[in-house]
Amino acid sequence: MEKCSNSQLLSWVKEWLDTARERNSKGFTTYRNAYESLKACPLTFRHPAELQQLKGFGPKLCERLTEKLQKHCQENHMPMPEHPQVRKAAERAQRDEAAAAATEEGPARKKRKTRQPKLYVPSFRSGAYALLVGLSTQPDDTTSGMTKADLIQLSQPHCDSSFTAPSDPTKFYTAWNSMKTLVQKELVYERGRPLRRYSLTDEGWEVAKRIKETSEWKTDNGNTNLDRATSGQPVRSPSRELQVIEEDAAADDEEESVDGPLPAFNPIKLAPGSFSVRLLLDVREVRAKTDRDYMQDELAKLDATPLMRSLEVGDAQWVAKCHDPTLLQRLGAEGDEVVLDWIVERKRLDDLIGSIKDGRFHEQKFRLRRSGVQNIIYIIEDITIDSQTLQRYEEAVQSAIASTQVVNGYFVKRTSKMDETVRYLSRLTAMLKHKYEKQTLHVIPSKLITARNYASMLQHLRETQPSVRHYITYQAFSSLASKSEMMTLRDVFLKMLMTTRGVTGERALEIQKRWRTPYDFVKAFEACGTGEAGKKRKRELVSSQLGHLVGRKKISKALSQKISEIWGDC
Repeated sequence: MEKCSNSQLLSWVKEWLDTARERNSKGFTTYRNAYESLKACPLTFRHPAELQQLKGFGPKLCERLTEKLQKHCQENHMPMPEHPQVRKAAERAQRDEAAAAATEEGPARKKRKTRQPKLYVPSFRSGAYALLVGLSTQPDDTTSGMTKADLIQLSQPHCDSSFTAPSDPTKFYTAWNSMKTLVQKELVYERGRPLRRYSLTDEGWEVAKRIKETSEWKTDNGNTNLDRATSGQPVRSPSRELQVIEEDAAADDEEESVDGPLPAFNPIKLAPGSFSVRLLLDVREVRAKTDRDYMQDELAKLDATPLMRSLEVGDAQWVAKCHDPTLLQRLGAEGDEVVLDWIVERKRLDDLIGSIKDGRFHEQKFRLRRSGVQNIIYIIEDITIDSQTLQRYEEAVQSAIASTQVVNGYFVKRTSKMDETVRYLSRLTAMLKHKYEKQTLHVIPSKLITARNYASMLQHLRETQPSVRHYITYQAFSSLASKSEMMTLRDVFLKMLMTTRGVTGERALEIQKRWRTPYDFVKAFEACGTGEAGKKRKRELVSSQLGHLVGRKKISKALSQKISEIWGDC
């Protein structure tokens, strides 16, 4: 399950969504909207009843989640969270009692001064200590960040534990696990894809400075002068978390711009005989809920045993899997698989109709094109559906198939049932094994790939070296194809806006045009001021600024007030 502020509730919604998908239930769209809305929401909810403010959550779904939560609490001997109405009533009663007590006892007592939290400094020569030291060797105005490999190389001399090998052979933890702590403490932030890059936050620079002021550091480093990042150079002024995100997005735009020359490189070469071609099949490709392994078992009978995993895009694809699992790592890449230039999207006829109705069809085609894979195959499985539905959507289906072939240039294969699909996949696997296992594969080093230059790099290589095909590792491909990894700040902002019931995609776009980023939006609410007059301006901010819109883009005063309740209190 992806990281979410409400992971338990999200897991139950995901369970119902998967069931609805398998049964082709009419409730699929409702569960999908609820799942996407809750997954994107940054707020934490204590009770399912609070979810009604999100798109896709009505009273019935909230009641079902409440029952699920009650059962979960009983089984795990946990207290059931209070219903928000009960909690608000209790809080109101407490405020009334406090006000009455203050009136009777006179002026309230002076509050005790809260103790300032102890400044964080990691243990000498620990993993966190070494990582902060390594990151502090960057200029304080850098925007590029460090890769994991480069950071480990710089940090290892300052750490007593290994960043690559566990100190205890019975466990899997290395000094690198300290990075999770630094990210959670907001001393380091991650960015970049497919390779993560790490940089110090403002607070991280402060901690690195305190490290280099300790006697242990000065002794350990021979009383050398502090490096430029933490001595004699001004430390960046503190900024809010949203500003860090803005700077990160700006750095993405600057670093990953493709206006400049593309990086030159020497490809990693996999010789014939060092790998075998394997079919990857998405774990969700099932015949029925009670017969989940049918497709996998039938492919195995045809000598095309698939590797089962959750694919980021498509339903089947092929990889070159190295016989030596450490080969790619020794050559400067990661993992042991290279993605080949073929991918399959499988659609049953009823699912095709459903995806046309709810818009998934166009989104899936867009993600397939963005994946960079050249040979894209759509398998459309004919199944028996009622004649009325077929007649109603027959024209839309034919139009979608024609568009896929002519406009997108994808190959469309029609099959009569799953058994024919299985035979087709097995023949494709045999053909690709014959084609690729006799070739030398040229692999692009992942450290040179970014989300912005990937498509341009592939196009450039195909134009300048048409006789040579270039590939990337499976880990890099999965990261680039991931919905969450590929989201820009604009995508995140739009998804956050659309979690509010009533904010459609069109309305979210209009809001984003007026306030480009979450930071701009929050600052606009802050500029409304305080007091009753300020509250009124906040409630009417969006409707007053976008009051000229008409039709489905129009934002009412009621919706404007709902938006202000979420964004105006940030």
